Amino acid sequence: MGGGDKGLRVLAGKPMLAHVIERLAPQVQGCVINANGDPTRLIPLGLPIVPDTFGDFAGPLAGVLAGMRWALSHVPEARSIVTVPSDSPLLPHDLVARLRAGQPPQGETIVLAQSSGRLHPVVALWPVSLADELQAALEAGVRKIVAWTDRHGAAQVSFPPVRLGGVEFDSFFNANTPEEFDTLRGLLEAGER
Repeated sequence: MGGGDKGLRVLAGKPMLAHVIERLAPQVQGCVINANGDPTRLIPLGLPIVPDTFGDFAGPLAGVLAGMRWALSHVPEARSIVTVPSDSPLLPHDLVARLRAGQPPQGETIVLAQSSGRLHPVVALWPVSLADELQAALEAGVRKIVAWTDRHGAAQVSFPPVRLGGVEFDSFFNANTPEEFDTLRGLLEAGER
């Protein structure tokens, strides 16, 4: 993709991450952005910017932990957080409701999104009560999301494809190549959301 923050690439007049936020914000109590490095690049998005609380650039699980810790200190009544990647602007409008519906009654289960036969471990519902366990796992060297979620018997919720411009797309279609970015640009500029 040419380097830089993929989520800040402009689609239909605004950063791709702004499209993601527009999809997610109505479904949750509040949003934050997990990002490391210079936070000023994200200030125009108007959300709190939360860096990893675990050093060593430990990957997505460190971002999940940062979100959990932020929620525990800023929204103490929160029982869970939802995470999504910055490059999936077609997120389902019922993402959070469906993830919550997939959580067993005890409410301490991680729920991962799945579509087109593929697991999307970054798109998930995470009980904040697991923050200390996640911290310990990171300290023990765990870096792969499924290596940790498998320990907790994570549930999975399947999402159907979305139909845009007469073509079916994965609900979590993201832009990993210039061609995929151009596809998203065309769909969003045509107003198909």
